[in-house]
Amino acid sequence: QVQLVESGGGSVQAGGSLRLSCVASGDSYRRNCMGWFRQAPGKEREAVAVFWAADGRTTYADSVKGRFTISQDNRKNTFDLSMNSLKPEDTAMYYCAADRLWRDACTVVTATTGANFGYWGQGTQVTVSS
Repeated sequence: QVQLVESGGGSVQAGGSLRLSCVASGDSYRRNCMGWFRQAPGKEREAVAVFWAADGRTTYADSVKGRFTISQDNRKNTFDLSMNSLKPEDTAMYYCAADRLWRDACTVVTATTGANFGYWGQGTQVTVSS
């Protein structure tokens, strides 16, 4: 089993920054692929950034490239998402997710809505005002 707990959400003005943190516990064998997803009201959940633990490869959604960055600390079992230059369209519930996947399935393109991820955190709200 894997447990994920997110924190760090909040409300900011456009152009601001936030850092989301995901603390993972449980079987590390089952979380070789980790990702951040988001879901805005009335919209489908989407992958924001996906991380392949074996070689550290990270892929980002086009909408966040250059603004969002993943960082990972194996000692602390944290998986963070730093978000800069936030826009109102970044407003959503953000979720940390993990599972054991093949490398080709562990990209932001193949992750899509996260249907292949079996472990999820409770989510943290990010609200960006204009």
